[in-house]
Amino acid sequence: MIKFSLVCHEGHDFEGWFQSGAAYEAQVAAKQLVCPHCGTHSVNKAIMAPAVAKSATNKSATSETPAPKEVGAPSEAVAAAAADMKIPPQELHRLLRQFRQEVHTKAEYVGGKFAEEARRIHFEESPARGIYGEASVDEARELAEDGIPFLPVPRLPEDLN
Repeated sequence: MIKFSLVCHEGHDFEGWFQSGAAYEAQVAAKQLVCPHCGTHSVNKAIMAPAVAKSATNKSATSETPAPKEVGAPSEAVAAAAADMKIPPQELHRLLRQFRQEVHTKAEYVGGKFAEEARRIHFEESPARGIYGEASVDEARELAEDGIPFLPVPRLPEDLN
């Protein structure tokens, strides 16, 4: 079974489960898909982020791994937020690019020492300022457990090229 995020021409988001991609295509061609909100048959796949599972041998990240959460999580969160807020994906990507540009312009890049520097700032051992950089999954989890505020910056489609 495969799950697709769907959207009708009126902008209503919903999901559907299909035996395969071919089964989805067959139902579209036969006009069997119906929007549960407005009843239209004009339904297409919505933009979806792939969910990439980690392998059993790669469960622990090193300090060189620049991933704050599981690989697909930020994009999935972005897609869900866009659906909930009824923001077109292009506009959401524009806003995310603008947000990242603000971070890069106004904050200090600390590279792989993000978790260490965030702790220093939180415990007032370093001057308060905006920082950005990379942290492993374990480092991000520890920051959250310690109550140290941070925000993972989502990856954009062009980052994956």
